Amino acid sequence: MPRVVSLFLPMWSTDRFRRKSSDAAPPPETPLVLIGRDGRRRVVLAADAAAHAAGLRIGVPASKAQALVPGLIVHDAEPEADETALERLALWALRRYAPIVAADPPAGLVIDTTGADHLHGGEAAMLSEMVERLGGSGLAARAAVADSWGAAHALARFGTRQTLVVPPGEIAQAILPLPIAALRLPAVTIDSLRRLGFETIADLASTPRASLALRFGPEPGRRLDQAFGRVSEPIEPIRLEAIVEVRRNFAEPIGAAETIARYTGKLVAELCAELEKRGLGARRLDLLFFRVDNRIEAIRVGTATPVRDTKRLTRLLTDKIGTIDPGFGIEQMRLAAFAAEPLHAKQTISSLAEAPEPESSDVIDILANRVGEDRLYRFAPVQSDVPERSVQRIAPMAPDTGEGWPGHWPRPSRLLPRPEPIETVALLPDHPPVTFTWRGVRRRVKRADGPERVFGEWWKRDAELAAVRDYFQVEDENGERYWVYRASDGEDAATGWHKWFMHGIFG
Repeated sequence: MPRVVSLFLPMWSTDRFRRKSSDAAPPPETPLVLIGRDGRRRVVLAADAAAHAAGLRIGVPASKAQALVPGLIVHDAEPEADETALERLALWALRRYAPIVAADPPAGLVIDTTGADHLHGGEAAMLSEMVERLGGSGLAARAAVADSWGAAHALARFGTRQTLVVPPGEIAQAILPLPIAALRLPAVTIDSLRRLGFETIADLASTPRASLALRFGPEPGRRLDQAFGRVSEPIEPIRLEAIVEVRRNFAEPIGAAETIARYTGKLVAELCAELEKRGLGARRLDLLFFRVDNRIEAIRVGTATPVRDTKRLTRLLTDKIGTIDPGFGIEQMRLAAFAAEPLHAKQTISSLAEAPEPESSDVIDILANRVGEDRLYRFAPVQSDVPERSVQRIAPMAPDTGEGWPGHWPRPSRLLPRPEPIETVALLPDHPPVTFTWRGVRRRVKRADGPERVFGEWWKRDAELAAVRDYFQVEDENGERYWVYRASDGEDAATGWHKWFMHGIFG
């Protein structure tokens, strides 16, 4: 079952204008409209949220808009620039989310995320990330995912939620209450349907198809079928001309997994030969399968480092062939190195006495393509005395940051995500606890070492000017070792709460 995401940018033109002219852009609360020609008239083609709140809508004459809203900021629309920017946004989504992405003018994208959502933490997390990233760039966005392009398109524009995930097989319940304008019908057709009493998709879907076709032609029925997923609606993915790509056409459609795997290996060999000519290594591969029914299936794999090893890349791709539905057959396969980086010759060992360097990137690539690259990481030190700030997550194959772990005091092998409060019995100011209770279990301290005093980073927040923590390493009667601290110096109430916390566990 395909899964399609529709990304809608309701204020695309005005948001893009504000980002383009950010140095001299008007304040967000000032109404802004973009004006263009509709025949001989100059009308509003785009309006921001402030203009909508003032009562302006698309199609209002420019002179009327200026008369209705004092202080209205008016600029000429740039449809060609909007279209070019939308294609660039599609390339961004292509790089980050899925191998099948297309612009959906005038203000949207369509993305086939079948089999790719798990790499981003699931569909809900993926949609939230899309909207948040665009919001951080000053672009308001709405997104929906469903089994068809038509349904996702309708829900992204006419749904009540900013992000919406329609479970597989539940399109009807989601789109039937929506207005008929959600079906991507011409404005003239929508007006005629409304005059006849049609308001929602449910009204239209319950009407005999023959009478609709007789009055309005085949378009309403076709749009209904596309929305409900009865008719496939192919997505023509946007591609970069500069990418390295190989393809193979078949005189007779193929469908067996063994055949697909064999031709995958041949395409990888051709691609690696082309990459070698250019001195490149692949970082991300997209393998597209064009079915005879105009549907496109896709496989995307990535690597932690540039790779040009035929066997390795073939294995990564063939591991995912089971996710491909060949339908009635595949008539074309395309393999593209969407992301490629320079790959230079590497010196091998020169004598039998030298041990080969361990290579872990192959295993990392296999795991990353199964569970998602965002879920694989390693810890690296950060220059900070505050324990929870002294560590960061970086990519498994990222270069060394150059920082080192502090060696004057040992650190626990497991640092809790957040310090947890504990109840203690201790002598102030510099003595460790005699007993402490953590998570409902009371423990008696047998040995202790400390205190290690850690001061707050006053240059980051004023609240940390007087913050102090006294850390102790304690061992209970069972030999279990913990890292606890008191949030004060034990004497001055201004330095903290005088409360105790559990922060880590030693192995």
